[in-house]
Amino acid sequence: PPAHSRNDWIGPPDKHSNLRPVVFYVPPEESPLERRLREARQEAQACDQHFWARHNRAFSQEKEEFIYSRLKAKGLEMRDETGQKATLTAEEMADFYKDFLSKNFRKHMQYNRDWYKRNFTITFLMGQVALVRALKWLRWKKKNVGN
Repeated sequence: PPAHSRNDWIGPPDKHSNLRPVVFYVPPEESPLERRLREARQEAQACDQHFWARHNRAFSQEKEEFIYSRLKAKGLEMRDETGQKATLTAEEMADFYKDFLSKNFRKHMQYNRDWYKRNFTITFLMGQVALVRALKWLRWKKKNVGN
């Protein structure tokens, strides 16, 4: 982002996690509370990027292995005579998706619990920052109205 920017910048989707990374704006006079909020948001983003990159890699690898094993069981190659990639039916792929989700259920549940904890913390910090800013604004307003 340009040096004069006063906003967070959102990048293109990451090729592994498919999440859009954020470059967070750091105000020149960031308070300790605002810094805690920004760092909590950065940590949440890093955790999400890591989880989904790992998850998506495992998904792709296991999907390819599943397709290969099913095609091999049918006596087919990964590519047909014309060079096109061979595919499975929707029903066959539904078996893979169901098995993959079942196998990773605990990981998803743990990720969801952690996600809610992180986002509750972020929401709480956002409320604190908003309250501090509102009180500063009211003090400034009161001081300037009295003059």
